[in-house]
Amino acid sequence: MSVEVKHLFKIYGAQHAVDDISFTVEQGQILGFLGPNGAGKSTTMKIATCYLPPSAGTILVNGHDVVQNPMAVRRIVGYLPEHNPLYLDMYVHEYLAFVASVYGLKGKFAKARVQEMVALCGLEVEQGKKIGALSKGYRQRVGLAQALVHDPQVLILDEPTTGLDPNQIVEIRSLIKRIGQNKTVIFSTHIMQEVAAICDRVVIINRGKLVADSDVASLQADQSTEKVTLVEFEQAVEVEVLQTIPGVLRVAPADGHVYRVTSHRDADIRSNVFRIAAERNWPLVGLRQEENSLEKIFQQLTR
Repeated sequence: MSVEVKHLFKIYGAQHAVDDISFTVEQGQILGFLGPNGAGKSTTMKIATCYLPPSAGTILVNGHDVVQNPMAVRRIVGYLPEHNPLYLDMYVHEYLAFVASVYGLKGKFAKARVQEMVALCGLEVEQGKKIGALSKGYRQRVGLAQALVHDPQVLILDEPTTGLDPNQIVEIRSLIKRIGQNKTVIFSTHIMQEVAAICDRVVIINRGKLVADSDVASLQADQSTEKVTLVEFEQAVEVEVLQTIPGVLRVAPADGHVYRVTSHRDADIRSNVFRIAAERNWPLVGLRQEENSLEKIFQQLTR
C-alpha cells in the first residue's frame, strides 16, 4: 500500500475541517482528490506531508506514520502546495540545487539530478533566469521540479494548474501523466476534464466527509438512476410517441432533429426506438447514450 488514510480528523474549535475520512491509494495510481472550496482537501494534504498534525487518526505513507515517523515520510514525499512558495531572487538551477541539498543530495549526483528535472519539466531555456522573471506556467514547472528532485515515491500536488492558460494546463497534465507512470500521485483540482484525462481513481470529500471513492468509469456509471439517450432523425417527430416507450421518463427536443430521451438506467430503449422509427417511416440518423458528466456527479455529491 502506498498511502493509507485511516479515520482522519482535523478539528479547529467547533469546526471539523476533516471529519473521519479513510481511503487508500495503491502504488503507481494517479488519484484525483476533489471537493468544493473548504471541503478539507488542502488540510488532508498538509497532514499527509507532515505540515499539520491530525487531531485524530493518521496517514501511513509506504508504511511510515506521519505522526510517529515524520522525517521518513518527508524523505519519500514530494509536495507542491496550492500557493507555490519559491525564492524569486534565485535562479532556476540555483534554487533546484538548493532544494537537492536540503534533501541531502551532493556532488555530481545532485547536479545530474537537477539537470534531469530541468529536462523533465521543460525548463532548459529558462534555467538561467531568476524565478521572479518567469511566467506562472514556468513557475509551476519549477514547483514540480523541486517536488521531484529527490526522486520521491509519492507526489502530492495541490491544484497544480490553477491560474494557468489552456496551453500550460495541457502541458502540466501531460507531465503529471508521465510522472504517474512510475510514482503514486495525489492531486487536487476543480477541473473535471483533468480528472477524466489523467486519473485512475477519484476521492471526493464535502464538508470534511468522504462522499465518493471510486474509479472514474464506475463513478460515472453508478451515481445516477437515470440515463440519457440522444436520438436523431432526418425530420421532426412526435415527442408524445417517443414518451410511450417503456422505461422512458421524459423526452426533450435538442438541436436540430435530435431528442434527449431520459430513461431508467436499466432500461434499454434502442429496439423500441428502431421499431417506432420503422413503423412511422421516420429515418433514424443516430442513436447514442450521453455520458453522465463528472461535473454533474460532483454537483450531486457536494450540493
